Amino acid sequence: MNKRNDPKLGHNKKSFLKKPVSHIDITSFNSTKIIESMEKMSFTSRDTANAAKIYNEMIEDKDCSIFLTLAGSTSAAGCMQVYSDLVKFNMVDAIVATGASIIDMDFFEALGFKHYQGSQFQNDNELRDHYIDRIYDTYIDEEELQACDKKICDIADKLPAKPHTSREFIKELGKYLKTNAKKKGSLIEVAYDNNVPIFCPAFTDSSAGFGLVMHQEKNPKNHLTIDSVREFRELTEIKIKSKNSGLFMIGGGVPKNFVQDTVVCAELLGKKVDMHKYAVQITVADTRDGACSSSTLKEASSWGKVDTTKEQMVFAEATSVLPLIASKAYHKGSWKKRNRRNFQNLF
Repeated sequence: MNKRNDPKLGHNKKSFLKKPVSHIDITSFNSTKIIESMEKMSFTSRDTANAAKIYNEMIEDKDCSIFLTLAGSTSAAGCMQVYSDLVKFNMVDAIVATGASIIDMDFFEALGFKHYQGSQFQNDNELRDHYIDRIYDTYIDEEELQACDKKICDIADKLPAKPHTSREFIKELGKYLKTNAKKKGSLIEVAYDNNVPIFCPAFTDSSAGFGLVMHQEKNPKNHLTIDSVREFRELTEIKIKSKNSGLFMIGGGVPKNFVQDTVVCAELLGKKVDMHKYAVQITVADTRDGACSSSTLKEASSWGKVDTTKEQMVFAEATSVLPLIASKAYHKGSWKKRNRRNFQNLF
């Protein structure tokens, strides 16, 4: 008998998975006074307040298209509803994310599964015995995650055997969730409802990758593939169609670089576009190692990607400051005057 299927372990497994993560609701509180107080402080507080100011300027600029980028595990940690609300309330026009943020976290919960509060001090060998995966102090049931992998395979089996961008595939997931979601209001479903495209340039580095490998194994001569080059062209097309653009970036990694590179790509295609006019990045990455993921927004200006006039780095763990910035933007209400871009309809 496999250890994880031992009835005794099964009972103990439930004791680890008993406190689901609750996602914060930015509409339930107004952070305006907190942010305004932070403006008069120093260090990360003042940086956070300035980031909130710049994000609101993006929303108020009628010519600005807003790109949200997601890297890391903030969705699993309780910010999932923040992101879907940013889409729902027209404060985001396109999303670039890691595959894990969209599939292992958002699609996973839309299927009815949960993330659970745990401990970073738990013995990981014991967790492995129970088939529980750990993200710092958050737990995931690996058997449920594998069910998510298989659902990706099932959906892929029903799609045309041709190259798809991650955007196209995620749109199909949104269509599936419209009638099959166990949990409504996921980022994928809300983005589908509001014609907001989601791009995952490293799509296979997630449950999507496992599911698509299973799909190709089942259909060796007649399967779909992911065309990451065409999705780069599509994201660049959005940048070209935008008069101004702003970046609201959670973490760094591939999503950050992918969206910034659209300026360079447009230039190589002979299109005249401006650098991203606004940029906010919330990150804990250290700049001293010179890595791309931790490069500052000022550094990106040397590549012709980001203007330095309206940019702010916030060196903080995102779950601690993102809800404050997002709540301030929601309650200020400038989003009510924005026209939806409906960029999904471009393709």
